[in-house]
Amino acid sequence: MRAGQMQGAPDAVLSVRELVRRFGGFTAVDHLGFTVRRGECFGLLGPNGAGKSTTLKLLLGLLAPDGGEIELVGLPVPQRALEARRRVGVVPQADSLDPDFTVVENLRVYGRYFGLGGRELEERLPGLLEFAGLAQRGASTIASLSGGMKRRLSIARALVNDPEVLFLDEPTTGLDPQARHLVWDRLKRLLAQGKTIVLTTHFMEEAERLCDRLIVVDHGRLVAEGSPQELIRSEIEPHVVEVTGDGAAAWAGRARSGSAAARVELVGETAFAYCADAGPVVEDAESAGLRCVQRRANLEDVFLKLTGRELRD
Repeated sequence: MRAGQMQGAPDAVLSVRELVRRFGGFTAVDHLGFTVRRGECFGLLGPNGAGKSTTLKLLLGLLAPDGGEIELVGLPVPQRALEARRRVGVVPQADSLDPDFTVVENLRVYGRYFGLGGRELEERLPGLLEFAGLAQRGASTIASLSGGMKRRLSIARALVNDPEVLFLDEPTTGLDPQARHLVWDRLKRLLAQGKTIVLTTHFMEEAERLCDRLIVVDHGRLVAEGSPQELIRSEIEPHVVEVTGDGAAAWAGRARSGSAAARVELVGETAFAYCADAGPVVEDAESAGLRCVQRRANLEDVFLKLTGRELRD
């Protein structure tokens, strides 16, 4: 599914049309458009420098666009951005917890930013601590928490105002697999409760597990849109054979001119063969004395096909 096909949904909590942002002669966001529906997890994917961070700042009214329209929770941005931000939650990529406060004090202080206090705020705290898995750590210092605990607390803190939309910027960067899975569990719990999530991530497995729909952005432009499953079906061959060993490069050269694989890419010493039927590819590679790993195509394969394999800094 390609750009612009999802716009105008009646249950949209975020609508973006023809969004443009320039920095001098450089166009960071180039006529970008998409819609986020209430209750879904929507992914914003792209390589470094693709325009994701700029787009998030535009959506929250932290930057003014050079063109286009943004409507967040029914309000125009940036014209009424402050009012809109009071109805959303934001979890930035960098840790922004206050090290001078305890766990529960971080929640209290953040709640006061939204005008919460007294009984209303105190009644919310136990549920937020439980959500973060920190029910017994309310008096703990931030320095005593693990990376996973800090990330869960950051998410819980962003929920203190009961937001309509939760923006998450790479929520599991730097976490070990156990902590990452626990964060995923908490996010799935929010989705089950009807929350709307806008997620940026470099972990394709994360996007594939969590996102109902997503867009892929490159050079500020939308290059693909749909559910992870739709994009895997429409953008990539169903099977991938990873071929390694002495002679893999020579084999890749021969395989490119054959009919067994639709595409063959050589990355370092590994050849990636994309095909509808893996059997003939595996048989050919193994007959040449090479090692093969056969798997189903995934969202990372789609991402690399759409944005390329070159390193972005």
